[in-house]
Amino acid sequence: MHRPHARTTTLATALLAAIAVAACSTTHESPVADETGRVAQGERASQAQDAQAARRTPAPPAPASLHMVAPAGMPAFAPPPANTEHYAGLDDNPVHRVSDQPVSTFSVDVDTGSYSNVRRMLLDGVRPPADAVRAEEFINYFDYGHPAPSGTDVPFGITTELAPAPWNAERRLLMIGIKGYDIRRADLPPSNLVLLIDTSGSMNSPDKLPLLKRAMGMLVRQLRPQDTVSIVVYAGSAGLVLPPTPGNRQGEILAALSKLEAGGSTNGGDGIRLAYDMARQGFIEGGTNRVLLATDGDFNVGTVDQGALETLVADQRASGIALTTLGFGQGNYNDALAERLADLGNGNHAYIDSALEARRVLVEAMGSTLATIASDVKVQVEFNPAVVAEYRLVGYENRVLRNEDFANDKVDAGDIGAGHSVTALYELTLAGSPAVRLPGLRYGDTSQTTASDSREVAHVRLRYKQPGTDTSRLVETPVLRDRLRAQPGESMRFAAAVAGFADLLRGGARTDGWGWDGVLATARSAQGGPGQGMRAEFVELVELARPLVEPRPVASGGLDASDARPSQPGVVAGD
Repeated sequence: MHRPHARTTTLATALLAAIAVAACSTTHESPVADETGRVAQGERASQAQDAQAARRTPAPPAPASLHMVAPAGMPAFAPPPANTEHYAGLDDNPVHRVSDQPVSTFSVDVDTGSYSNVRRMLLDGVRPPADAVRAEEFINYFDYGHPAPSGTDVPFGITTELAPAPWNAERRLLMIGIKGYDIRRADLPPSNLVLLIDTSGSMNSPDKLPLLKRAMGMLVRQLRPQDTVSIVVYAGSAGLVLPPTPGNRQGEILAALSKLEAGGSTNGGDGIRLAYDMARQGFIEGGTNRVLLATDGDFNVGTVDQGALETLVADQRASGIALTTLGFGQGNYNDALAERLADLGNGNHAYIDSALEARRVLVEAMGSTLATIASDVKVQVEFNPAVVAEYRLVGYENRVLRNEDFANDKVDAGDIGAGHSVTALYELTLAGSPAVRLPGLRYGDTSQTTASDSREVAHVRLRYKQPGTDTSRLVETPVLRDRLRAQPGESMRFAAAVAGFADLLRGGARTDGWGWDGVLATARSAQGGPGQGMRAEFVELVELARPLVEPRPVASGGLDASDARPSQPGVVAGD
């Protein structure tokens, strides 16, 4: 029997279902051109697998406008997971009066994890917390073309540049550049690597274990027969997946990686202990012996006390086994712990937010990541009070050392890898400038200086150790006043723009009110140096960050413009 009413009802129900599916299937594009388009063609198959995995995730709840009712006793929408990311507290370096404190001492830092982690947040349309921004890691992410040494007797070249600061013509910037000698991949010392991989349940996300496995696969493909690799995993308990295996057995190593799955709690302490056991078992005298810890840092069982973990890593450092940390994922990322363990382990810390970043860290910069050419590198700058009234070190807040520690070879400091470069910026206010920030002292030093005292602005000293030795060597160079440039060079302008961007993300209190327009104009004027693609990406990142940070005008209806930001992740208001 024909029932037109029932047929109409069925069609209406189907139409509503189609509308629900369409409403739940929203997509968006990143504000920056899709970075995976630049990934090597050989990696695209893995990307497709990641995309298929993402498509298998359940669809989000239907919009409330369809009046769908949840079962009795259950909420209509599941609350979003709590964000438990952890960053160490950070206070900006203060301005120092040279007559009170003429000497500044700090350890070098080659970490770059802060920049790539903040980039991940900005691409997701999220304003990063101020403590996630470490200015020195922003600056050191980029190449400034510092010249390398002509030989290997001194493992790095040292250059200085002095010019007006872009944010205030009354101030000067002193840029100190350090560049280590490079080593061809074929000439790198043999490597004994232990891949310590977090396979806990918190790693069950496309930006965690799947990306981690892909990143480690890139590294494995660079190994040589003289290299060895072990794989240790940890979740509720630690386990050995692969004993020390020669680098030319890549099929076996990649197969072991491909079988890893996430599940369980995170016993990171036991994992680190087993990884060091494997590193000692495969130890190569005169080679590179290193544990690569890849994790979101969510240690929740086993040795969970950060002090105990730090002691464990520091004790192993003396045995010649370094620790590098690679951070992954979001929501529970423990940046503070990952960075601290790398510092104590004589290694470096990177954050992997994409396949491109994995390639940069583990392929393009493989020598820098794995081979150390100088240990315990410390920098000390003495400023001339006849020329400089005040100074401020940009960044390196958690690397500042006591002045007496500079010549104390028992005090640990950062290492420099093959081809690594380190850049430090000091903001200076010259004597007699009306721009001094600190008030004059009522009972200050009134001693007179002579003209001969004014030839040098500062004196730069570096101490370092050859790997495997206990006694440091000293390198020093003066900064002459007659080398002051009328305008900063291209690399200094770009470094200043990066420093200004970091300051804006931290609140914009340190660069005399230098705003977004100034940072963007300076960065755009300095895109012709080394790493042009990365510099262009930086400009796009600043443009993305601006609407997230800059105060918004109040929109009609009393809402701040930021309240009207689209709800889709990765979409920035105004785009």
